[in-house]
Amino acid sequence: MTLVLLMAMTITANAMSYTTAKSEALFLSDKMAYELSLTPAQYEAVYEINLDYLLSIDNRADVFGPWWNRRNADLRYVLSAWQYDKFVSMAHFYRPVSWHRSGWRFDIYARYDRDRFFNHHPGGFATYRGGHNRMADRFYADRILNKPPRHAGGPGAPHGTGSTWRHPGNNAPHPAGGPHPGNATPPPAPGHRSAGSFGGHR
Repeated sequence: MTLVLLMAMTITANAMSYTTAKSEALFLSDKMAYELSLTPAQYEAVYEINLDYLLSIDNRADVFGPWWNRRNADLRYVLSAWQYDKFVSMAHFYRPVSWHRSGWRFDIYARYDRDRFFNHHPGGFATYRGGHNRMADRFYADRILNKPPRHAGGPGAPHGTGSTWRHPGNNAPHPAGGPHPGNATPPPAPGHRSAGSFGGHR
């Protein structure tokens, strides 16, 4: 079982193809949307930032190199303060790729099953092919979007505001290193609201 898990989580150490990076960026962004309660506009931007990062990885040094720093800087523009603090505290989001033997390893699969999704594909999934992170100026710095306010009880998902759409049913994540919760059901999806302006997006 351990060998199968490692095979499922590791990709041969070459520059990722667009198809592979796209698939991994979608899976990672979907889980970030779920755990960080991203608005639809944030989900779109986070997918693009994650795809840019994965497409930029060519060797082991790139995992936590300049492109990783650029990803974190871009996410600072997109996430609210509490979302970014929570993002940094979660290793499977903050350091999504690691080097394992002779390939890239995605630790998100230690927490979520490969076929588990919570959201529709972001609009850019079919059209965006990367490149915003290679611009001289920060692409996301001047974008305006509605961000969930800090939850009154401290960092965490705000109730009833700003969450992206979620599939109904058994979609709860299982804890890292633990069994899947079986028939557990996530909290009801809060009401959908406008994501606000994210001008100049494409």
